[in-house]
Amino acid sequence: MNKPKPEYVYFCFDVIINHLKGINNIPVPSVIPDEKYPLFITWKIGKEKELRGCIGTFDRNLSLRKGLKEFALTSAFNDSRFDPISTKEIPKLYCSVSILTNFEWANDCWDWIIGTHGIRIEFTPRNSKKRYGGVFLPEVMVEQEWDQETTLRYLVKKADYHGPFDGELCDSIKLERFQSQKISKSYDDYIKYKNTNNQ
Repeated sequence: MNKPKPEYVYFCFDVIINHLKGINNIPVPSVIPDEKYPLFITWKIGKEKELRGCIGTFDRNLSLRKGLKEFALTSAFNDSRFDPISTKEIPKLYCSVSILTNFEWANDCWDWIIGTHGIRIEFTPRNSKKRYGGVFLPEVMVEQEWDQETTLRYLVKKADYHGPFDGELCDSIKLERFQSQKISKSYDDYIKYKNTNNQ
């Protein structure tokens, strides 16, 4: 696909701002195509750009027009790690849209490249019937300056598994790698866009 457009992010701002006003049936801009891609929406806040919400989907049959709206709302208001975003926080927000592409099953848990791939893992440890899973987008490892082992340790922990991280666990991991096209904009960018377009 082509690089995501700024309008994708501005629409996410429109969606959550209108939702906080009790308005949920806003039109989807024509610039957003009716193409189908997995996506993630990330909200960050303040000068330090602290994570405020991040949820997405690997559903490859969800259209961008529906997915952007659905996951703008879900990531802003239903990320269980955070309280819902409030009206007073809106001016301090940054939003990123990540469109996910190039999915490949890895040969093992080390078969991916930092700076290129995001990873999704699933595993069932020996002597357990519980299945664990987790996702990191490609930028996470770069921003945190993690190597592969550190990344996997954190992702296993994020999956809520508290057993040892060892060769046996690595052998049980099924890893899917992917790439993403990401665009990020601030609330200030959004306001400039609205003013420029008389919206």
